[in-house]
Amino acid sequence: MYHSIRSLMSVAALSLAFPAFGADFNAERMAPEREWAVIVSPYAWAASLNGDGSLAGFDTDVDVPFSDVLKHLDFVVMGNVEITNGFWGVYFDAQHVRTSQDEQLLANELDLGIKTTSLSAGAFFKAYEAELGGQTVFNRPRTISIEPTAGIRWTKLEGTVHFLGLSAQKSADWVDPFIGLRVNADLTDRWNLFSSVDVGGFDVGSKFTINAQSYLGYRTTMFGKPTILRAGYRVLHQDYESDDFTGANKFRWNVTQHGPVVGFSMRF
Repeated sequence: MYHSIRSLMSVAALSLAFPAFGADFNAERMAPEREWAVIVSPYAWAASLNGDGSLAGFDTDVDVPFSDVLKHLDFVVMGNVEITNGFWGVYFDAQHVRTSQDEQLLANELDLGIKTTSLSAGAFFKAYEAELGGQTVFNRPRTISIEPTAGIRWTKLEGTVHFLGLSAQKSADWVDPFIGLRVNADLTDRWNLFSSVDVGGFDVGSKFTINAQSYLGYRTTMFGKPTILRAGYRVLHQDYESDDFTGANKFRWNVTQHGPVVGFSMRF
């Protein structure tokens, strides 16, 4: 039984390898000030997980390399949409992940299914901007800017177990507020560096979260639209605790997710 609980926590870890991306995959302001733009950013995060968790009174380590994520992954979709006028804006982020795993328990097959849905929304404004000289290939001055940001992130974890002809489904969801800072710098006319960090939870949802990432971007054109190809690295730590489905024990999720991120941002 301990092995099955450990497996369940591991599959949950696989699902949460794709947490809320939110404003983390920021696109360059590719239009003049006050001209509104919509920037669409699909992405993928190859995350490994490390930490610990508790379920049904059992404590287990969470140690999941990305190779295991691929092995158990059934379906995933991730994307970010930002609406901005170059001075302030809002962003929306969504991910949905499905994983599944078969285990043997007492000579019988135990089927575990996990669905994770995460929705984020936030806002930002440009508090500081300085020109670096020259222009980008999108005919914008090269700049460095600093943008405070704030928002909320909703996460829902659903688990389904099939065993001996019986099935059970349980779920947990929570909302984390966060505040942070984004820095955007034009290194050359084509290369761009974006970094951000935010903290949240504040015992509203999670006890504490921290999210940090940095991406190198390359400006180009795709399908006639200004586009930035991006690659980087992201680290997300979440420490969440609540009553689990037994009603007598705690569900604990104290996990750090980390790994490379790839994607692109296209302006419309």
